[in-house]
Amino acid sequence: MKSSADVVIAGGGCMGCSVAWHLARRGITNVILLEREPQLGAGSTGKNAGGFRHQFSNSANIELSIESVALMKRFEEIVGTPIDFHQDGYLFLLSKSANVDTFKKNVALQQQHGVDVRWVSKEDARELSPGLDLTGVKGATYCPSDGVADPNGVTMGFAKAAQAMGVEIVRECEVTGAKLTGHRLTEVRTSKGDISTNILINAAGPWAKSIGRYCGVDVPVEPERRHIFIATPEHGGSWDAPEWDGRMPRTRTLVIDFESTFYFHREGPGLLFGMGDPDEAPGFDITVRWDFLPRVTEVAIKRLPAMEHAAVSHAWAGLYEMTPDHNPIIGPSSDVTGFYTIAGFSGHGFQHAPAAGRILADVITGHDPQFDVTPFAADRFARATRSGELNVV
Repeated sequence: MKSSADVVIAGGGCMGCSVAWHLARRGITNVILLEREPQLGAGSTGKNAGGFRHQFSNSANIELSIESVALMKRFEEIVGTPIDFHQDGYLFLLSKSANVDTFKKNVALQQQHGVDVRWVSKEDARELSPGLDLTGVKGATYCPSDGVADPNGVTMGFAKAAQAMGVEIVRECEVTGAKLTGHRLTEVRTSKGDISTNILINAAGPWAKSIGRYCGVDVPVEPERRHIFIATPEHGGSWDAPEWDGRMPRTRTLVIDFESTFYFHREGPGLLFGMGDPDEAPGFDITVRWDFLPRVTEVAIKRLPAMEHAAVSHAWAGLYEMTPDHNPIIGPSSDVTGFYTIAGFSGHGFQHAPAAGRILADVITGHDPQFDVTPFAADRFARATRSGELNVV
């Protein structure tokens, strides 16, 4: 590992690798990306469901989606690596009148940004995702350009392309501290030696707060466990079998029951599903809580009755990186010169990594990002007014 660099990046997930690639494209190649695990993308990136959507309540997040999805759609052409990419849409199901009213405003906002999102009838919803029980549903929205992509493919694509341009990637290397001269960063300390640098990018996801402490900066990001389960028919086989025609979806359309946060989409021969736990306390424990599964399946069977005949083949848990307003932090610290954060995406980091990495690379290199980063400013939490994201699942 080199002992000096123009930029050090802490975190080898989708966000850190995206920033590395975008910096390299702008000619900043004396970059060291540090990942404490043996593999890149082993944290939150490797444990998410892979969804991407345009259906957000905040204009800045909608714009992040538009740019990110456009890049992922042409990922092999632009970055050089093929990825698994499916635009089968997101279908939101709404059962409360208040949420229908909120989504009417959201849809209008999304359409103002040029997003093809629409209200759909119950009949259309059943056609989009056969087998749904829509009892109690008062409204549904669908965006055909939403979908599912491969987090590992995107992360490794950015990483390999960045390496090819000169970026150094060091695995099994943990940031252990930082040295400041006055209020300016001058050194990053690691488990493999010290690196002289004037720029540290905090792309550590749920661990972003710890990296901030090394610089004396409070990064308001808290980890929150989320579970993902994979279900197959209880007697084996695939949901593609003829007996499940009309009872299970055939496409990867991602369905979200907004009030319960239960969601699912097809994943190969199985069905990927999950749900948020309102009682989950912040923490780094990613042990699968099997006692939580009955609560999820109770909701799942009501919304997708065929799940009564499902068996969970495997499961895992990962961490959301939550901020108080559910918007990310992208940009410099107001307290320490040279310390930047790109974290706190509150469950929508993977899908926004392409655009977020570009924006931060532009900020660092002095280019106009042509993006209003005010909603993502690190110091916004000290202000009385700020706008956050409502559509967190």
